[in-house]
Amino acid sequence: MPRTTDGDGTPVPQRLLAAATRLFAEQGYDRTSVQEIVEAAGVTKGALYHYFGSKDDLLHEVYARVLRLQQERLDAFADADEPVEKRVRDAAADVVVTTIDNLDDASIFFRSMHQLSPEKNKQVRAERRRYHERFRALIEEGQRTGVFTKETPADLVVDYHFGSIHHLSTWYRPDGPLSPPEVADHLADLLLRALRP
Repeated sequence: MPRTTDGDGTPVPQRLLAAATRLFAEQGYDRTSVQEIVEAAGVTKGALYHYFGSKDDLLHEVYARVLRLQQERLDAFADADEPVEKRVRDAAADVVVTTIDNLDDASIFFRSMHQLSPEKNKQVRAERRRYHERFRALIEEGQRTGVFTKETPADLVVDYHFGSIHHLSTWYRPDGPLSPPEVADHLADLLLRALRP
């Protein structure tokens, strides 16, 4: 049985994910070998296969861990006892900040998603659809109650917002003029301006 932690207490799965994320970001998923990942993580191939089963599983988990975090946070915003406009704004800003905070994971995924196995690809699409549907339901709630305009279909509003988020990795720089919360505020405000009657 592989050791579950190293000397500093870091669990082996986290070490493998950190090594894979760094290597996938630097070299690309297709140019990174399993051997390079296990050497960077300081474990054996047996440890990788014990926790992940394959390099494909690692790629899936790189993105899935971010999506799980974002789904949990979206559910909390959506369920909050707040006006719908505030819940939408909070959720819209949060997904920007959590994407920027995990920019390597997101950019790796969007560059390499097509390399996932068909089964994993289908699973990720279902997870993303669940997130988008929950976000869309908030928009629709605001449209039903007259807080938001019905002129633009909710699906298009969601695609517009998430399209901008999916391109953050192409232009956002940590040393740039805007902090993650500032970018989040601007994008959330743009969304709300488009929604107001």
